[in-house]
Parts: sequence; C-alpha cells; structure tokens
Amino acid sequence: MKPTRSLPVKTDPAPEPRSFTDARMAVAHLQALYTQATDFLVDSFRATLDHGTPTARYRAFYPEIRLTTSTYDQPDSRLSFGYVPEPGTYATTVTRPDLFANYLEQQIALLLRNHGQPVVVGTSSTPIPLHFAIAGRKDVSLDGELSFSLRDAFDVPDLAITNDDIVNGEGVRNADGSIPLAPFTAQRVDYSLARLAHYTATDPAFFQNHVLFTNYQFYVDEFEAYARSVLADPGSGYTAFVAPGNLRITDPDAALPPLARLPQMPAYHLTRADGQGITLVNIGVGPSNAKTATDHIAVLRPHAWLMVGHCAGLRNSQSLGDFVLAHAYLREDKVLDDDLPVWVPIPALAEIQIALQEAVAEITQLQGYELKRIMRTGTVATVDNRNWELRDQSGPVQRLSQSRAIALDMESATIAANGFRFRVPYGTLLCVSDKPLHGELKLPGMASAFYKTQVARHLQIGVRAMERLRDMPLDRIHSRKLRSFDETAFL
Repeated sequence: MKPTRSLPVKTDPAPEPRSFTDARMAVAHLQALYTQATDFLVDSFRATLDHGTPTARYRAFYPEIRLTTSTYDQPDSRLSFGYVPEPGTYATTVTRPDLFANYLEQQIALLLRNHGQPVVVGTSSTPIPLHFAIAGRKDVSLDGELSFSLRDAFDVPDLAITNDDIVNGEGVRNADGSIPLAPFTAQRVDYSLARLAHYTATDPAFFQNHVLFTNYQFYVDEFEAYARSVLADPGSGYTAFVAPGNLRITDPDAALPPLARLPQMPAYHLTRADGQGITLVNIGVGPSNAKTATDHIAVLRPHAWLMVGHCAGLRNSQSLGDFVLAHAYLREDKVLDDDLPVWVPIPALAEIQIALQEAVAEITQLQGYELKRIMRTGTVATVDNRNWELRDQSGPVQRLSQSRAIALDMESATIAANGFRFRVPYGTLLCVSDKPLHGELKLPGMASAFYKTQVARHLQIGVRAMERLRDMPLDRIHSRKLRSFDETAFL
C-alpha cells in the first residue's frame, strides 16, 4: 500500500489576544478576526482548486471571547442573564459576528457592567470547517466534483463539538477547562445557520426576533396580506417583506414570483431595521419538523416564538373556530425525550399568556366572560401519530381525559418544550378545526366558514401578541423560570 503523504500545515497567523472595556470595540475586533480567518480559508481553497492537488493542510480558527473574574459579584437578582455566578474563566467561540453584532454587543456590555472586568478577544483553538467558512459567499462554492479529498487539506465539521451538551445542562467544560460563556459553540451555530438556509430557503440574516410557527398554508397567505398592508403605512416601522428564495419587496403592490419548488419549511419575514419584526415559518405537520425548525432557529436567540395553527378540539362545548390558549402540555411527541425528559414540567410564561389573551380580546372585541365563549385555556396534547383516531380509543382517550386536555395537535408541545430547553420564551394559541371525538372530522367542506373567518383573525392575533411583546423590556420577557442552576452568562 502506498503511504499517505503528510502535508505541511499552514495556519492563519493569529494576533495576540486583546482586552476590551467597550463592547462595540470588542465586537469590531471579533469581526476583523473572523473575516481574516475565513478569507484565509477561501483564498487557500481557491489556490488548491487552481493547483488541482493540495500542497498543504490549511487551518484557521474561530475567534473567542473570554472573561476572568476572581470574586463572587452580586448582580441585580432580578436578572436572568448577563453575569457569571462564581469566580473562574469563561469562554465561548464566536462565528458570524456580523450577523450577531447586536446580540454580542448587548451580552458583552452586560458582562462589563455587572463584573467590572475587561473581556479578552482572541483566537480560539477550534478550527473553522471550510464548509462553514464559505457558507453564503457568492465568490466560491463546493459545487462540483473535487479531484482531492477535502478533509486532507481542510477541516470539516466535527460532530463531537457540534452538539447541545451545553444547552442541555450537562455541565460540560471547554477543552482548556474554562466554563462555557454562551449556550452554543461556534460550530453548533454555523451548522444551524446552514440548515436554516436549506430548510427555509431564506438567508438567516432575514430572520426577525419574533417568530410565529404555523402548520397550515392559509396562515402564510394571511401573513403576506398583512405584510403588504403595513408596508403601505410609512408609520408602521416595517421595512420589507421577504419570501423564500430571498425575494424581498418594499412596495406593497410588488409581485412575488413563485418558486419552482417550495422548501420543506418555508419562512416569511416582515422586517424592521432593528430586527424586531416578525418571521412566520410554515413547519407543516408533525413533531419532527417542529423540533428541526426550533433546533436551528434557537441559535439566532429570538426574543419569543409562538405556535399559531390548527388543532382538534376535545370538548363537546367547543365549536369550530374557537381558540385554545395552552397553559400546559401533554407531551406524547417523543422527539425530545432524550434531550428533555417527559417528567420535566413546561410552565406557562405569564408575559406570553397575557400578551396572547389581550391580543385575542383586542382583535375579537370581546372581554371578560364573553371572551370565554370563543377561547378556552387548558392543556394541549401533542402526539406523533396523525391518524391516532384509527386506533383503539380506550387508551388515548383515557389519557387525554386524565390530563384534562382540551385540544390535540402534533407540534405545540414540541415547540414549547424546545423553547423551555433553549431558554426562548414560548406560547401557543390554537384554533379548533375539527372535533374527532364528537363526529366532526377534518374533511373537505366541513369547516368552510372557519377557514374564511377565524384563520384571518387568528393570524392577526399572533402578530398583535408579538407586537405587544416587542414593546416589553428584554429582561422582562426572558424569565428566570427558563434558567437552570448552572447557566451561561449569554442569553
């Protein structure tokens, strides 16, 4: 067997770490380091393609942020993030500091304020995979067949560090013994950014801080209609509407050419200059899609996400078109059992519940006891079997009755549970589209009035709830209920 030739290693020269007491300057240095590293990899890849055979192994490394404190500082006890709990050295790798500039400035500024210690910005020991370095760059791609093995010349994604050990609370430490400063590593973030672009057919940069999930196309049509109406109002604060394919319009009357093929989970973005707009993702049906979408959107650190979709009403007193405000979840979706055991309670978040209830009252013009006529608050059951009605009903119905469930779907508990797991404020407002236990099945023609009236109002309620949440201070929305014993300082 011919021995494999060992290639010399060429690395991007890393400058000495620098200390910062100004968050904006720290982020600017992160951006400079990241640009230098990724440009080195891209230039090296181009040169290798031109040569046809690698002449070296090329490596560049993610930038990182470090904080060291030797005292038990006592920050404001009302805060749920922005500080470290005990003396030590804390660190996190960083990717796409251009995309996360506002987030990084905010989190670094809180550390500086709460601890009075500088942050150190430098180069980490974690290599940047070539796939992630060129993601989104139009000047180079991995399309086509290579004449050499990519991993011989460049680093590729490493599943050993592309995982959720930190956010799952497994008490991990960085390779050098430092404590994680953020919930996701740079490789984990890069992986999700690539997946988001694939699944939603929109650039992650278009995602807004408030995310609505739905399981039905009609909500997309209503969202586009709403977007066009607010774009016509210069005082609305909204600047553009972005559809799959990165199709962006600012004129409310502009046409959106249809894509030849929609992605698996198309995303639509009603944007604001400050990122405080609203994104709608049509995740389709099922807990697997719900988990996939939230797994990846979580790295963007949204301020809230809500499920607004169809459900089966389980009570005879409900009518098609009634609303269900979830205050508890019966989790039979199974997709999160390994990451978040079913015995973990998923609490209702007061700020989200109030925003949703007030939005329902505002849009329907109903108050108090009258509001109860069209909306019930209770447990939502989420299952992984769309055709659960076809099985023997004695077991499922008994569990539903024991849980006091008032509605059943295939996504809501998954979205709420992943919100809890990822520390993203969550909520659920569903609309009853069928009542399978009472002979009103989801069949053509059985709910035409519902489709024509309540879905439009339902989407408006979701949007209005998000606008109410947007007006709240960030530290009020991100409740301490979402934080565990040993938390990262970064949100």
